[in-house]
Parts: sequence; structure tokens; C-alpha cells
Amino acid sequence: MQTRLPGLRIIANENSDTTGVFAVLDQLKMAARHGKVLSATELERMLDPTEVSQNDPNGAIPTTPIFRNRMGVSVFAKTKAQAELVRAVEHNDIIFAKGPAGTGKTFLAVTLAVSSLERHEAERICLVRPAVEAGESLGYLPGDLKEKIAPYLRPIHDSLSELLPAEKLRKYEEAGAIEVAPLAYMRGRTLKRAFIILDEAQNTTPEQMKMFLTRLGLHSKAIITGDATQVDLGKGQKSGLMHAMKLLKGIHGIAQVEFTTTDVLRHPLVKDILNAYEREK
Repeated sequence: MQTRLPGLRIIANENSDTTGVFAVLDQLKMAARHGKVLSATELERMLDPTEVSQNDPNGAIPTTPIFRNRMGVSVFAKTKAQAELVRAVEHNDIIFAKGPAGTGKTFLAVTLAVSSLERHEAERICLVRPAVEAGESLGYLPGDLKEKIAPYLRPIHDSLSELLPAEKLRKYEEAGAIEVAPLAYMRGRTLKRAFIILDEAQNTTPEQMKMFLTRLGLHSKAIITGDATQVDLGKGQKSGLMHAMKLLKGIHGIAQVEFTTTDVLRHPLVKDILNAYEREK
């Protein structure tokens, strides 16, 4: 079978593994459902097998979905680093995922957490973010504390909304099975049988990171994501993400996954922008 689009092609025969084709169709269906208009470059990356081999020359990217829901949404590892993160979660209880924006770190972490909850491997998901402002004080934002921190937690909630029907998400939240909270709310807690995600971890101090990591209870996993190039801490403050990754390197049960600009999945220009900023250093 050979299917042609302008400048694109999918070729399959009786000996072909069609799983990859169905993976592409699932991605196209999800894009259509959310009203996303895919550029020709994005389509080419999905459909051109040379793109897959470039991202993963050893063929280590699994073609089976990490998560599939009743809305028809399927999530696959799309780069070598994403596949490495999936494997790291299978074999470790604390995983650091560091890399630039647009590599899918947070969305993949949330997907793995939701998958664990749906399979009853975890009893709850705890999604955590430090409420660190980039040049604007929380005190000057309108509303009560919940309304002040809502913008910081919105990206995580958006990921949940893509994976779960609204009604099911609401039920999970009301039952306490999914909790989205600022980092400060973690002090003094022990999280058992939970899947915990700390997002934007570059904006934690070493003391906050230590506090977070020591919340881990029995039968729990934690993914810590962050971008070392986007630290919004005050001048002279050390990032807890980089400090912890250096301090805890080599400990059994703790994994580290490095994402690079080659893993960027947003608009093709994002990769060029990140590379330009990197060259300026």
C-alpha cells in the first residue's frame, strides 16, 4: 500500500509493521479534535520514516501507546528521550527529566501518572509546581490565594484535560485522587501509593527540593521536570534541580533523563530559537 500526500508518503506492504501508521493516525485524530492546524513540516515529521530514524537511530522508540482513553486519544513516545523517560519510570522511583521547553516533558509525565492511576497502580496523583513569579509579585495579582496560584498550575491542568473526559477529571479531583497544588503545600506530608510530579523544578531552592524529595512514601513514584535555562529564582539563589541532580547522581532507584533541542516537538521554529539562544552564551 502506498499513500501519497503533497511531498509526503506512507508505504506499507504485507510484511510491514502497521503499528506506526496507526500511531500517526491517532496523532492526527487528536490534533483534529483539539482544532490544531498542523503545518506541512509537522506532517512531514510524523510521516517520514527518516525522521524517526534520526531521532532514534537504534529503533528504541516503542510504537505501542503509553496511554489510550475512551475519547480516542492515544499518547506515544515521540523521541528517544521520551522513550528513555518511559523506561526510567518503569525501573526507578525518582526520575529527573531536565531539558528545554517544548520537549513534552510535563505532558509525558502527566500521561504516565494518569496511566498509572487508571491501571490502579497508584491511588492518587499529586501534581506540584513552585509558585515563582517572573517579574510580577503574587501579592499584586487579583483574587484569593487559590486564584493567585491558578495561573501557575494551569499548564498541568491543561494536560489533564487532554487525557481525561471533563466529568471523569472532576470526579477524580472531588475524590482527592488527583490533586494539583503549589510546592509550599507539600511540607509535612507523606505521600504513599502516589504518583507525584514536580514541574518547573528549576525554580525550587535546594532546601525546597530536599523537602519535596523527602515527601516520598511507600509504593510511590516521583518525576521531577525542569529547564535549567529558565530559572526565575532571585539573584544569587541556587536552583534545587541542578543541585539535586548533581548530589543524587548514581543512587540506585534514581534516574536522570536529559532532553535536548533535538527532542523539541513544538513549532519547528522553537528548536531554531533555542539553538540561537544557546549559541549566544
